[in-house]
Amino acid sequence: MTIDFKNLSAAEWREKLSPERFHILREKGTERAFTGQYDKNYAAGEYTCAGCGEKLFTNDEKYNSGCGWPAFVAPAEGAAVDEHRDTSFGMVRTEVTCGNCGGHLGHVFPDGPRDRGGMRYCINSASLDFTPEGGGAAGASE
Repeated sequence: MTIDFKNLSAAEWREKLSPERFHILREKGTERAFTGQYDKNYAAGEYTCAGCGEKLFTNDEKYNSGCGWPAFVAPAEGAAVDEHRDTSFGMVRTEVTCGNCGGHLGHVFPDGPRDRGGMRYCINSASLDFTPEGGGAAGASE
């Protein structure tokens, strides 16, 4: 049975996600800088949406931006993420959401490494799961 993640109710999402993940993915929340488990993770592998499991980013695109959240120069190929204009909090930014379930991931800014395209996808660790290359236990490495 295929799950239509974009049409799950808030109650269904609450059953599926921890309170922190629900707040970030479904209510557009943000974790505090430098607190996320994947900020300093540079192990080989891929990052998937914590809500639906869709592949979003790979470690090949990750870099240390110093911003306090995992930063990537680009998403995975295909329709991994969607981008939307965000005018909340009196700012104009570009929100990044999961292309499969619509979950809030973070924001993208045009201040990334110029030699890698110039973009910085600033993503909440709590919106991600990490699968190390070759399988095995997921987790952050310092």
